Amino acid sequence: MPKYLMLAVLLAALTIAFAEDLRLDIMWSNDVHGGIDRAQATFMNPEFPPQLGGGASAATLIKMVRSWQTPQRQSLLLDVGDFFQGRPVGTVTKGKAVMEYMNYIGYDAMTIGNHEFDILQDDLEETLELANFPILTCNVIDERTGQIPWYAFPYTIVNRMGLRIGILGFTTTDTEKMSFPENIRHIKFLDEKESVSKYVKILREEELVDMVIVLGHAGLPYDVEPTYLSRYDAKGNPLYAERTAHWGWDAQEIAREVDGIDLFIGGHMHRGVPKPWIDPYTHTMVIQGYAYGSNLGLITLTIDPETKTISGYESPALREGSMITLFEDQFIPDDKAMEMIEAQVAIAEEGMDEVVGYAGVHLSRTNVDAQSPMGNTIVEAMKYMVNADFSFLNLGGVRAEIKSGPVTYRNVFEVMPFDNMVVSFKCNGEFLRRIIETRVEGSRAGLIVAGVNVIYSKKRPNFDRVTSLKIGGEPWDPNKIYTVVTTDFLMQGNAGLNMLMQVPEEDITYHQINLRDAIVHYFKENSPVNTKIDDRWERNDNSVPTAEMLKWTQQ
Repeated sequence: MPKYLMLAVLLAALTIAFAEDLRLDIMWSNDVHGGIDRAQATFMNPEFPPQLGGGASAATLIKMVRSWQTPQRQSLLLDVGDFFQGRPVGTVTKGKAVMEYMNYIGYDAMTIGNHEFDILQDDLEETLELANFPILTCNVIDERTGQIPWYAFPYTIVNRMGLRIGILGFTTTDTEKMSFPENIRHIKFLDEKESVSKYVKILREEELVDMVIVLGHAGLPYDVEPTYLSRYDAKGNPLYAERTAHWGWDAQEIAREVDGIDLFIGGHMHRGVPKPWIDPYTHTMVIQGYAYGSNLGLITLTIDPETKTISGYESPALREGSMITLFEDQFIPDDKAMEMIEAQVAIAEEGMDEVVGYAGVHLSRTNVDAQSPMGNTIVEAMKYMVNADFSFLNLGGVRAEIKSGPVTYRNVFEVMPFDNMVVSFKCNGEFLRRIIETRVEGSRAGLIVAGVNVIYSKKRPNFDRVTSLKIGGEPWDPNKIYTVVTTDFLMQGNAGLNMLMQVPEEDITYHQINLRDAIVHYFKENSPVNTKIDDRWERNDNSVPTAEMLKWTQQ
């Protein structure tokens, strides 16, 4: 029996077994990143990947769940943000293709993720204006008006089976650290916990809803239970006098510290949680799925019709919990959805399969310290493009890897889906050293680099951790002027590199070269590419400053 038929039989049986209760099927997606097209599940089997049906297979599953509707059983379809940036069909169309699909299948609400701000505000507004469903965020403010931007609402209320269900959305404040300043100009991100608390209270006390669902573009920590025990004591009280975390509030913290939430659907982490996590004190249930459209979340809430409270839940996919992998042979793609998606893909992916070069080795993105073959290849490409002395990139900027063999533009796009541009600048050696020291300060892991050889020790004081530094094979000179290349994203002070905003404009060159195109150029000029991990970056906690370093740093 096909898997989707077994799923149908199971859920039909559950409907009979709990006929006295109301049943609410919650379907959700998070961090789709444009993944509405067909794709191979290389994360499951790199050599023989199963075929995923993307949005068209999701449409089949969604329609199947909706076919089970009765007066006592209804459904919701929700999205938790980061819906378009990543796959070509999403990125090239600035989300419009994905929005067309979401309208077709009938989403009930969506919250805004951080990657929605990867494009200019005018472009984002054009895309969100197309939505036939509410766009939600309660903590994003237009500083010019002091209000939530016109294209969004803090919450929406839907009616199902006589229940008033409040759906509230928020956007991680991490967005401020990860977005181009120009893209969030006039935009302010308010504290997540304070904003959610405010609107949950409004929903409960003024709107008199029976249930509150939060769509939060923030997720559970990777180690859920150990993290919880490090944060809260046996009575559920915070172990910290004052929260000092560098990042925004996550799903676990909000579930514990904000009363009145029934269901929290998270995202942002790209890591699914098969079994819902339930806070032992507030009893808020937290669920989240994997990214890139590989799965659709599905959980069925059992609701007592008299108290209008959740009395239980079922995860219909027995093996996968609340996440259903969208295998194409198990969920036959919906014809209309497939036609719509393929038409958009054909436009967006023109020329994507052109071979641009060859990889002589597997360019993995698995990091050893701050190095990976894929990361090293990217910074070598940047350095080669502008003939620089030193190039660097943040560790989170590498999104895929490339197998040995022919390399296509599509492969490069998967590695670098963002529209970052190549930027170079002139600076002295001391400023260059400060860049490196900043990225090994505290618990930071460093930078992806080319053109330098760095040895550092975590046992040494912050900003004095580099024990050996060579540039172009020559000892570092603090007074020498070097040409440095990076991306416009980092030049705007992101990833903790605020000092880059101090570089005078006259020392900066904007090359008008997309980083993807720089990588393509490098493959065309240098194939086969055989980049490996080498001695360019080394952590050695037993190292001491070289004579050259001491000579200059003690002056």
